[in-house]
Amino acid sequence: MKTPGPPTRARIVAAASKLFYAEGIRSVSVDAVAEKAGVTKRTLYYHFASKDDLVAAYLAMRDQPNLALFMRWFAETEGATPEKVRGIFRSLAKSARHPKWKGCGFLRTSAELANMPGHPAIRIGAAHKKSFEGWLRGVFEADGCRDAATLARQILLLLDGAFSVELLHRDPSYMETAGEAAFALVAAARPAP
Repeated sequence: MKTPGPPTRARIVAAASKLFYAEGIRSVSVDAVAEKAGVTKRTLYYHFASKDDLVAAYLAMRDQPNLALFMRWFAETEGATPEKVRGIFRSLAKSARHPKWKGCGFLRTSAELANMPGHPAIRIGAAHKKSFEGWLRGVFEADGCRDAATLARQILLLLDGAFSVELLHRDPSYMETAGEAAFALVAAARPAP
């Protein structure tokens, strides 16, 4: 008996995710997504009212897996909170060495849609970054760090800056350097022993 494949909508989003991440949202046509998903353009539009809706679904699909990945890297790194935060950056540097690595899909999409601040994908990207910042804030509060909200924002800025500079230079050592700065910030904010 043949096992049914994923539902049509999920196949479309998976195809869009691969293409959008690899090539960018503006350079990928709806026809290309439909072809990769193995559906007609009409079927694609049955599930998504517009390409904008498909772009939003692509980012929404990345949200929880990306957050879970950062949390896993944090948890798997040995040591106290400063080491664990640095571990996120080191894991990102390792990922950036892979030839298919294209950076942060949320940042790349927001750059492509910079002139469309009300776009649903921009809102999803902003919510993703706020979720990451909120998670870090909780981590820092639990660790007794001073001004956990500001510290979480500083680490997010280091992370997103590292993503951007890495795309320009294709040198993962920028991620590692940002990780060292994050380590220093977190270590300085912790309560004295």
